[in-house]
Amino acid sequence: MGSSKKVILAYSGGLDTSVILHWLIQKGYEVVTYTANLGQGDDYELIKSRATSIGATQSYIPDLRKEFVENFIFESVKANALYEGRYLLGTSLARPLTAKAQVEIGKKEKAQLLSHGATGKGNDQARFEFTFSALGPEFGIYSPWRDPEFLEEFQGRSDLIEYADKYNIEVEQTKSRPWSSDANLMHISYEAGELEDPNRKPREDMFNLTTSPQNAPDQEIEIEIEYLDGIPIKLTNITDNVVKTDALELFIYLNELAGINGIGREDIVENRLVGLKSRGVYETPAATILQKTHRDIEGLTMDREAMHLRDSLIPRYSELVYYGFWYSPEMELLHTLFNESQKNVSGVVNTTLYKGNVIINSRYSENSLYNEQMVSMDSHGGFDSTDSTGFIHINSHRLRAYFSRGK
Repeated sequence: MGSSKKVILAYSGGLDTSVILHWLIQKGYEVVTYTANLGQGDDYELIKSRATSIGATQSYIPDLRKEFVENFIFESVKANALYEGRYLLGTSLARPLTAKAQVEIGKKEKAQLLSHGATGKGNDQARFEFTFSALGPEFGIYSPWRDPEFLEEFQGRSDLIEYADKYNIEVEQTKSRPWSSDANLMHISYEAGELEDPNRKPREDMFNLTTSPQNAPDQEIEIEIEYLDGIPIKLTNITDNVVKTDALELFIYLNELAGINGIGREDIVENRLVGLKSRGVYETPAATILQKTHRDIEGLTMDREAMHLRDSLIPRYSELVYYGFWYSPEMELLHTLFNESQKNVSGVVNTTLYKGNVIINSRYSENSLYNEQMVSMDSHGGFDSTDSTGFIHINSHRLRAYFSRGK
């Protein structure tokens, strides 16, 4: 590492990045901090004052919430993205936006380096740095948790605390929790500590966004969500007569409704990019409802073969998000295909929220491919049942040939 260079540091205001900030300054770097407001509910004024008191020459805290909802969360809703069939990708979706804004600040500040506090064992290091490489290839990248000099000085949390005490770095003295968490508008993730035992049930006092289904109100809430080309554009709480049409307001309000009703908890053992298995517990309230209702309106409006072809690509799309390849040629192709698939996915889904359940009641679309008359069991409705004889006969040829051959 050389000195007299300007670094843009992704800064949370916590112990790790506060120590990294001071350490970089001690090495002769000019450091500008950057904190993304993704709806995690931090005290941003405190973060800014802490950064400048440590020695940052500038502190940026852009509000990225609306962009996060419209260009990342809703894109994943259109794609029905689920990593390994269960994880709704709350952290994975936030990182490329966070890194993109960091690159933009780096260009504005004419910096030479971009830095983050992600560990060398996790996925986030790749998510940050793949985005840096795609959108800011002119920048150098400094990852302290992969730097031998930094690792020699800091073995773990106790060394960080000792360093902070030595240099009077003010970091909130919070009660030690037997897990770590990461929050944004879409979700909160919990991992590490006692959660590293996959056979151990999470504590109820760990959860922040959702009431337990058992303790949720014993009262149903009926809502309607309207989609246009796969994007939620209107939320109506029929029970309380509340309507939301702004994307950010809609998502925040749906988070509240889902959380109160115990919706959105998931406990998973997943496969990290670096080859390790990891146990993660997630609260993803609003996106859980959107995933289910979006799927439902697709069932009414999408052609079968188009849907099945798109569905075959969902695991690949989800992997790309999880691994950090949001900005990649293959993702550009998938976004083009998925957006094309959503052109007629418009309509309204009526849903009941109750004690952890998302109950689909009905759906309506002017683009519906459902033919009530033709599918009715009470009339022919233009469907000639005798056509099925030839269809079944032709498709049975290979079955007869295979099973008559003998084993």
